Amino acid sequence: MKTFRIFAENRFIMENRNYRFRKATLADIPELKEMYKATLRAINKADYTPEEIEDWASCGDDIQHLTDLITNLYFIVALNEENQIIGFTSIQQDGYLQSMFVHKDYQGRGVASFLLSMAEEYAIERQIPIITSEVCITAKPFFESKGYKVMREQKRKANVLFLTNYWMKKEL
Repeated sequence: MKTFRIFAENRFIMENRNYRFRKATLADIPELKEMYKATLRAINKADYTPEEIEDWASCGDDIQHLTDLITNLYFIVALNEENQIIGFTSIQQDGYLQSMFVHKDYQGRGVASFLLSMAEEYAIERQIPIITSEVCITAKPFFESKGYKVMREQKRKANVLFLTNYWMKKEL
């Protein structure tokens, strides 16, 4: 897949043939919040109970958390042709991949692969040797296909409930 780097409106944007990618802004929060919740409710229902999904989705209501992530991390969004957010990822300066979500209608279209490659490129440019992440049951096969290894299965608190996920890592 050929990619292009262009500058538009003083913002760095990365493009591939189908989507545009740029750094997230605080103005994106309402769209991020809705995409996050819709994705969890549609995609993760095979691996988590309805109660677990609703508890997890309620984490998206924490606007201050989203503000902190966008302000303090390398946080990028993928956009479709209509400039709608169809995915996002964020990574900390220590190589912890904080988040990765792709809109329910854009699953399997290469959005997650491209977002992950951008997060890995960020880490490589900063000489971060290992990326770690806490990965849900649903996303585990995707991350394994990209060379991530399960370090341990764990229970992680969403809002109230503890959900199963996996601590994974990849050496770059």
